[in-house]
Amino acid sequence: MSYEKADMNKKDIESLRNEVKNKSADETVRWATSAFGADFVALASSFGAEDQALTDMLIKSGARKNIFTLDTGHLPRETLDALEATQKHYAIIIEVLRPAAVAVEEMVKLHGPDLFYESVEKRKLCCRVRKVEPLEKKLKHLKAWICGLRREQSAVREQVQKIEWDESFGLFKINPLADWTTSEVWDYIQKNNVPYNKLHDKGYPSIGCAPCTRAVKPGEDIRAGRWWWERADGGNKECGLHAKSEAPVGNVENKSE
Repeated sequence: MSYEKADMNKKDIESLRNEVKNKSADETVRWATSAFGADFVALASSFGAEDQALTDMLIKSGARKNIFTLDTGHLPRETLDALEATQKHYAIIIEVLRPAAVAVEEMVKLHGPDLFYESVEKRKLCCRVRKVEPLEKKLKHLKAWICGLRREQSAVREQVQKIEWDESFGLFKINPLADWTTSEVWDYIQKNNVPYNKLHDKGYPSIGCAPCTRAVKPGEDIRAGRWWWERADGGNKECGLHAKSEAPVGNVENKSE
């Protein structure tokens, strides 16, 4: 079924969930590009393990132009290396989105270059200027975006569905790996010879901007290295890209489905 010409909105979420609930991750990726149209769905990649696995699935589905990333100006060298390695491995060009220079300059002038360490509010301001605003501009042209969210990643992601209505940006969010474990992600990467971010070899299970990400210690939550100076709050820390979508409807799909 193709929804490319249809006026899809959140009222259709339950019927779409029924369509994907028994699909594998790669089948969900193929379904998304077919259902919404190749020109209206794209993967947002941060070059973490999940996004690299999804990139491989997307390329194999034939959608070679449907990947973009956010260059905040603070990306680690290893992440930029992963960008280059991914483009070379798949012979593709990944769209790189950047924040508005004027907005960044004004923010730094008012609050300094390291404002994110001063308060949660200033950290979220930095995230908004460098990440959320460029993403908003991109998503205005899409009907759905594909993300590497998994239920295992944090407490606030435990209810992640394979397809959700993203209230923040007004489009569908596709999470093909919602029910995958970390082991399943890495099994896929190894079996399919997928290039990956070398920060993973240095103890970084979750990767963001260089000043705001550190390696995690044994036994720590996989997102403990993100904005580690802030109060842990049960791991409930996000940058604004993945604000909570609509309240879950019905039961979360089981792994066996």
